[in-house]
Amino acid sequence: MSQIMVSHLDFSYDGAAEPVFRDFSLTLDTVWRTACTGRNGRGKTTLAKLIAGVLDARGAVTCPVPPVYFPFPVEDERLCALDAVRRDAPAWAVRREALLLGVADEVLARPFETLSGGERVKCLLASLFARDAAYVLLDEPTRWLDADGRRQVSEYLAKKRGFFVISHDRDFLDACCDHTLVCTVTGWELAQGTVSLWLEEKEKRNEAERTRNDKLRREAARLEQAARRTADWAGRAEAEKHQRVSGLRPDRGYLGARAARVMKRAKSAQARRNDALEQTRGLLRDVEEAEALCIRPLDPPRGGALLQVRDVSLRYGGTCVAQKISFSVSPGERIAVTGRNGCGKSTLLRLVCGETVEHGGEVRRAGGLVISCVPQMPGPVCPAELARETGDAPRYFAILRKLGFERSAFDARPDELSDGQRRKALVAKSLCERAHLYVWDEPLGGIDLTAREQLAVLIRDSGAAMLLVEHDRAFLRSVGARIVDITSC
Repeated sequence: MSQIMVSHLDFSYDGAAEPVFRDFSLTLDTVWRTACTGRNGRGKTTLAKLIAGVLDARGAVTCPVPPVYFPFPVEDERLCALDAVRRDAPAWAVRREALLLGVADEVLARPFETLSGGERVKCLLASLFARDAAYVLLDEPTRWLDADGRRQVSEYLAKKRGFFVISHDRDFLDACCDHTLVCTVTGWELAQGTVSLWLEEKEKRNEAERTRNDKLRREAARLEQAARRTADWAGRAEAEKHQRVSGLRPDRGYLGARAARVMKRAKSAQARRNDALEQTRGLLRDVEEAEALCIRPLDPPRGGALLQVRDVSLRYGGTCVAQKISFSVSPGERIAVTGRNGCGKSTLLRLVCGETVEHGGEVRRAGGLVISCVPQMPGPVCPAELARETGDAPRYFAILRKLGFERSAFDARPDELSDGQRRKALVAKSLCERAHLYVWDEPLGGIDLTAREQLAVLIRDSGAAMLLVEHDRAFLRSVGARIVDITSC
């Protein structure tokens, strides 16, 4: 076993208002299958690039095994996939790893530029794991993988010895990782076990802290009342020293001693109250309560289904990629379109949204149907511009904050945002829009676990009609979506 050491790391991007890391230290073992997750925009990709040497750590990072980073650029995509990706790895080793990932020699012989997103991911992974004595750092490898592809890759990784993978797909990470590194509100936390196990233990700790916090605050309130009563008694006792009763001279020594005792008790109660409140300061610092999101769908138009798709076929350049697709979307219903990469899922959603798509069959929309869309592959995303487009910038930015979007990124340039931040910016815009039907194409791309749970609760409980393409099976189970697999249509 050998260890990767990150020692007192300081790192900032040029022009950034805040450093990404300040005096940060971490130790990882190269044999661990480490899952890295946490809120967007807090340094996960930066950490992977620093360990891999893509960014300069200025001597603060040591890795005893040569690190390699995914994804890496392919210099000439016109070459066959095998030659395009193999670099320092022998061809036979790349073929071996590709076969384990379900990639046939026929795919490796095709020009890399003709491969689907999932095929590209698998070829790049095969190249990295074909190298001798390399420590692989994977940044969002599930980005272009369908559900079957994610299962294949997770099963493949589960048999490997030592890597670092950034993802927010809990099922994927649980299937292949044995250690978990999480970027929390207060810093980084490393634990043995799966992400789900870490989340369960974290919630137990959070609940224990909430219980203790409530108990201490109730105790502080009780002590405050007791201190006030005792202070009143002390005040009255002090006043009695200067009163005459029935013309008699008061025993000021006795009354003064009693007033001092009462005042002492009042100060003691106040001190205990302050101590109880002080103890609460150390609690709940790392508890990030996910605020509820809201959506305001339009009342459904009169009639039946919002959308009806009847015997639709989809074609690329005259070649049919899907056929006999039929389903309907009723008010309040959640439909998830699934299928292998390249089968036309995104094309179908574009057709539903009114774009010109080569197709056969019929798509019938309810009269006056209003659709809000989140596209799969958006152009440059600027939160400030999207806020202006909504016409309700305060609401838009409030939604972003609930999703864990840092205020400092509100005015960020498109190239300064992470994938998850870009996706959050688009989802927040859709949540600001009033519509009958919300059509979201892979809305979770790069979005963190906390925001995924927020969106799942929103979709499940809001009553909004949704048509989704998403490969996160745990998310689809959570929202109770009806599955329409167009591969088998």
